[in-house]
Amino acid sequence: MTTDTALPDDTALPDAPDLPDGSPRSVSDYAQLSRRIAAAGLLDRRPGYYVIRFLLVGALIAGTIATFVLLGNSPWQLLVAAAAAVVYGQVALLAHDVAHRQVFRTRRPAVIAGRLLGNLGIGMSYGWWMDKHTRHHANPNHEGLDPDVEAGALAWTGEQASAARGVTRFVNRHQALLFFPLLTLAGIDLRRSSVRGLLGERGAMVRGRRLELCLLAAHAVGYLTALFVVLPPALAIGFFVVHQALFGVYLGSIFAPNHKGMAMPEERLDFLRKQVITSRNVRGGSLTDGLLHVAMGGLNHQIEHHLFPSMPTPNVRRARSIVRSFCSEIGVPYHETTLVRSWAEALGQLRRASAPLRAERG
Repeated sequence: MTTDTALPDDTALPDAPDLPDGSPRSVSDYAQLSRRIAAAGLLDRRPGYYVIRFLLVGALIAGTIATFVLLGNSPWQLLVAAAAAVVYGQVALLAHDVAHRQVFRTRRPAVIAGRLLGNLGIGMSYGWWMDKHTRHHANPNHEGLDPDVEAGALAWTGEQASAARGVTRFVNRHQALLFFPLLTLAGIDLRRSSVRGLLGERGAMVRGRRLELCLLAAHAVGYLTALFVVLPPALAIGFFVVHQALFGVYLGSIFAPNHKGMAMPEERLDFLRKQVITSRNVRGGSLTDGLLHVAMGGLNHQIEHHLFPSMPTPNVRRARSIVRSFCSEIGVPYHETTLVRSWAEALGQLRRASAPLRAERG
């Protein structure tokens, strides 16, 4: 798979090395690990798990909507907005699994479910996200190839920070302090980017672009109509702000700990090493690890997910011991830490990247 061509919405995300470095050792490493994972049955589908998960997420959606309507004009709606942010995050995680072909074997149901969950459910383009996320999986943390480390409101390298201008330069200078406040805008920014992406040059290569735009419009109209029909204007705005801000923080809490602060290699690496050294696992204690797994949709086991993207979410926890042991055998660093420490490492990268700008003021 190349990295400069948009991903059609009916294509599964990669689950195998696309461009290994060619050495017999590097190819055999991933093949050997794959055999161990397959022998343990960890690539087998888990239809029962996903039936239950779809039902639970559907129940959460129905319960949130019912509570919203029944409460009506009440300040308690702000708590409903907070709950709705969590529900949106769970819908996004389910769409993520659908995109990775963890749920359905064939193309058509995956595309239908992805558009319903993404476009109609949370107002984010499934086709646009597939393109963006596929490029991320192909070259995680590789500047110029991974869209998740492109320069923007945040700078991930000193060169990116030094090239920033205007307001962006000010934000980059203080980005470690502003990181969490900026996450409150992440949900809105992702929707804006998905619309712009569909309307742009790469969006023209997404199949069903018009349908996706229609579904995005239907979500926006339905969401805003519900707010201003059920709630008075001031409370409707308050609900919108709380809901969207916490949704952005939740998304950031899921995705940022996985790669930020990890290696950003420039050299050519084989698939296994490229995925492992750029990814971080997030572990909880004996009492919190299960809750963390649910809250992050299994993405706290990011190393296993990047090595085997189509592995069903409930299997990644079992895969951890196999992958970690194998990495130790072949001398590949395997990094996992606590959630709090993962944030510290991510913020450390932001501080290092902004150092040239802070030095200007020193």
